[in-house]
Order: sequence, then C-alpha cells, then structure tokens
Amino acid sequence: MSIHIVALGNEGDAFHQDNRPSGLIRTYLGRSPLVSGDESSLLLNATSTVARPVFTEYQASAFGNVKLVVHDCPVWDIFDSDWYTSRNLIGSADIIVIKYNVNDKFSFHEVKDNYIPVIKRALNSVPVIIAAVGTRQNEELPCTCPLCTSDRGSCVSTTEGIQLAKELGATYLELHSLDDFYIGKYFGGVLEYFMIQALNQKTSEKMKKRKMSNSFHGIRPPQLEQPEKMPVLKAEASHYNSDLNNLLFCCQCVDVVFYNPDLKEVAEAHKIVLCAVSHVFMLLFNVKSPADIQDSSIIRTTQDLFAINRDPAFPGASQESPGNPPLRVVVKDALFCSCLSDILRFIYSGAFQWEELEDDIRKKVKDSGDVSSVIEKVKCILKTPGKINCLRNCKTYQARKPLWFYNTSLKFFLNKPMLADVVFEIQGTTVPAHRAILVARCEVMAAMFNGNYMEAKSVLIPVYGVSKETFLSFLEYLYTDSCCPAGIFQAMCLLICAEMYQVSRLQHICELFIITQLQSMPSRELASMNLDIVDLLKKAKFHHSDCLSTWLLHFIATNYLIFSQKPEFQDLSVEERSFVEKHRWPSNMYLKQLAEYRKYIHSRKCRCLVM
Repeated sequence: MSIHIVALGNEGDAFHQDNRPSGLIRTYLGRSPLVSGDESSLLLNATSTVARPVFTEYQASAFGNVKLVVHDCPVWDIFDSDWYTSRNLIGSADIIVIKYNVNDKFSFHEVKDNYIPVIKRALNSVPVIIAAVGTRQNEELPCTCPLCTSDRGSCVSTTEGIQLAKELGATYLELHSLDDFYIGKYFGGVLEYFMIQALNQKTSEKMKKRKMSNSFHGIRPPQLEQPEKMPVLKAEASHYNSDLNNLLFCCQCVDVVFYNPDLKEVAEAHKIVLCAVSHVFMLLFNVKSPADIQDSSIIRTTQDLFAINRDPAFPGASQESPGNPPLRVVVKDALFCSCLSDILRFIYSGAFQWEELEDDIRKKVKDSGDVSSVIEKVKCILKTPGKINCLRNCKTYQARKPLWFYNTSLKFFLNKPMLADVVFEIQGTTVPAHRAILVARCEVMAAMFNGNYMEAKSVLIPVYGVSKETFLSFLEYLYTDSCCPAGIFQAMCLLICAEMYQVSRLQHICELFIITQLQSMPSRELASMNLDIVDLLKKAKFHHSDCLSTWLLHFIATNYLIFSQKPEFQDLSVEERSFVEKHRWPSNMYLKQLAEYRKYIHSRKCRCLVM
C-alpha cells in the first residue's frame, strides 16, 4: 500500500536563497521517526527526474511497510510546462501540501493566483495542508486603514493565510522554523494524521472490493465504530464595556468630583478610569509628571481646562467623608463643563462612539462652532504624547475597538501602587488594586466593599486559599478582560479562584483553555504526562464546573485504553466508572470480536483481509 503526497509552492526566503536541499518536505522525511530511508534513497536518481522534470520525487517507507511517494514542485513555471503530468499527479494525490514563506509575498501570491485555481478544479475530498514557513521580520500588525498602504508588501499576515485555508477547507499551520518541534511534532503530527486517514480510506475501499470479488465467507474483521461526539462548551460573551459604563451610573467608589466655575457639583467619576484613557488626567492626578509626558499640548490642555481645589472652606467640604474625601476638580471652561456628563459617558463607554458624542453635544450646544470646539478639546484629552493627534477623523474610529485596547490602558495600573486604594495580602506579599475596577467587574467584590463587612472600611485585605500568581491572573482578567494561563494546572487554579469570586465568564475561559490543551495532546503524550486527569475531574465537580466535568468524563471514556492503565483510574467513583464503561471507546464488544478474529486468522493461517 502506498501514499501519494503532492507539495506545491516555495517555502524558501526570497532574500536568502542558497539552493540547499533543506526544504519543508525533505526536512520532514529526514527527521521523522515514522519515515525510514537513508539519505541516498530519498531523492531519486537523475534518470527518473529527467523522465518527469516537473516534480522532484522522493520515496520512503512510512509506518514500517507503507510506501511514501512525494512529488514536490516549488516553481509555477515548471509546473505549467507539463500540464498533463501536473494535472494527473494532483488528481491522484492522497494529500496536498501548499507551502510559502511568510516573508515572501510573491511566493504567497503565486500559490494563491496559480496553484489554488488548479487545485480547486481537481480537488475531490483530498485533505489540504497550508504551511506558512518562517518568522515574520516585522512583528507589528499592519495598518488596516483603507488610506494606509504601509507594511502591506513586507510579509504575509496570518489573516491572509487563514482566509486562503477557508477557501479550500484546508488545515492552516504556521511553522516559524524548520526545527524538530515544528517539523516533527507540529507539521509531522498533522501530516501523519492525514496519512493514517488515507490508509484507513484505502483499506476500507480495498475491503469493499474484496467483498464484492472474493468468495471468502469466513469470519469478517470487526468494524470499529466512531467515538461519541464530545460535549460542546459555549463561551460567554464579554460584558467588559458595560461593566465600566455601569460604574459611572452606580456612583460607587467615587474618588473625584467635578465642579463648574460657579463651584456647583456637575459629575462624579473615578481616577483610574479617566487615567486609563487620558494623559491629561494622569498629569492632573499626579500619576505622571510633565517631565514624563514631554508634550506641551497635553500640559497646556490640563492647565486650561482643570484646576484642583483643596480649600477646606470649599462649599460642601464638611459633608464629605473625613477619612478619604473625593478630589475636587473645577472645570474652568463653562462650555466644556456643560457637556461634561456626556463626555464622561463617552469615555466610560470606551471612547470610540464619536458620532453619538457629537449628537449629545449638539442637544446642549446649539452653535456649530461651539460643538466643534468641545469636540476638539475631547480629542486633546485623548491625545497620545509625542504624536500628532490621530483622532482628526472621528468617523474612522467609530467602527474600531474601544480605546481600552490602545495606548494607555487599565493594564498599566495592574499591580501598581499608583491610585491604588486597597491592598491585598497574599502569602506574605502585598498586591495593590483599585476598588472601582474590582466593584465594576466582580459582584462579590462589590458586595464586599459596599456592605457591612470589615473589608468595606479596611485598606489591607488578606486573601486565603489562592497563590499570588493565581490572584494576579485573576486581577489581570478583571482589568483587561483577558488572561493567558501558563498551563492546565494554573488554569485550574484560576478557575477555582473565579468560582470563589463568582466570575462566570472567567470560569468558561479557563474551561475552554483546559479542553483545548487536552484535545491538542497526541495519544503518546497523554500516556506519558504526569497530570492526574481524575483529580482534575474531581476538582471540576467540587467547584461546580459542570461543563468541564462532563467533558472530562467523555474524554476519559474516549481515551479508555490510555487512562484505564493509570493508577488514578481506580479513584473514579462507582457512578463515574459506570459512565466511562458505558461510553468507552473502543467498546468492550469490539475488543472481544477483534480477539476472536485474530485467533481465527492465526488458527487457519489465513491472510488478513485488512493488511
């Protein structure tokens, strides 16, 4: 039995060509432990390559006794020179590999414009792998603005590769280098999976032909059924923007109050949110100094618009909390002050809904010149130091993400003492935080800081049962709406912390991370890993992670032959063991039938119909 692979495209760097035979296919054939064949036998001799000049042909043995034939064509002009041979080889291929270099836009367009149309016409349920080879020389994402063409020709983006894969229904891989990890484990794992699928398909077809033509009526080999489908875990939608927007209206943890020039209260706000989007407020609240910012326009905007009042005789000062009263800020510009509530709502919503802000200002300010003046002041507040104001055309920013994801952000204040009004004590160390963010993002924290609890009046709050690293990851999610656990163990610790503070979306993120990590492990890694999957299951159940616990039970049942050999398998409860035995794959019936069939084959000394 043989497998035919056709490789198309040039994965070499256009700027570093040295004609060395170190391409993707040859490197895989030389390094894979499943492929046998010495250096001289991989590349056919000159007489065979002259007979078929379109492709470089490699031959080797895979899985012991399966012949592996690879035809590699890196250049379209050569491919197009012998159309008949090229079309026949693509039509008879079991697997197609398309490759290009991420730093060579020409090789990508050659694949996209020339090879892809040919493959689409000849493709007949053949698996396709698209391999993007190399490390991008410019790691920064290119500008997607229609008017900006910078950086578009330097490298092929991940988005372009994924879009090409979607057109063909192909598997997309990024191979940053041709080392053992990317070639053997990453590319090789996917290619070997499709090789096994091709062998299974050919074996099935061979069995059908034998059944039709052969008069053999003995015991047939048992058919292995497909494993049950794993439960699907749905992710919870983000409510990050709405949480911060609601903070403005709930008036909790207010630490700054704005007044008009007549010293009448206009609005309440939170320093941490204002500083997260504006260097003007950083300068106003002494988070940064003028020397740090080094932008005269920001310094001038701060001085022209705002003034801090610390006068103890200020109207209403005696009614404020004597412990930690909010900072009083007087807005010097009366026109700007009249629209301050709309401007704050715009900032708390993410500072990107410019058209809505302009409409709200027009309702209060009739003169179009005054409207433009207020909008310009808002742009100056959101300006980045040292850069030309990029917010000139507000409509182009309407469809963009909120400003939390750009420039300064809440992550700048994570685990920093700046503006912090609460300190957590964990494992003998302290972690500063900001009550406003915690209250906005976590209902348990909101109840703790605003109820009749000791934490409501205390600055130093001890935290038990959680490591510092886990709690910092938890705070990172509250501040940024994202997290990236280092592994399955840390993800489980973070899930437990999220369950303790009742942050359901973070629980779902951790569940998805654990599931994704386990699904990506090959069988040999599952068999050798030290992770106790049963202990993971019990923790998931104890902490009310029903979706994860159900999925883990199915995962154990689907990989029954691996996990049943581990000592922790005996720790399953009676109910769990019953579920696993009922849904195990392969089933006990299949293993009995397979044993009987093997016994019959050896007793009759018959030739196996499968191999």
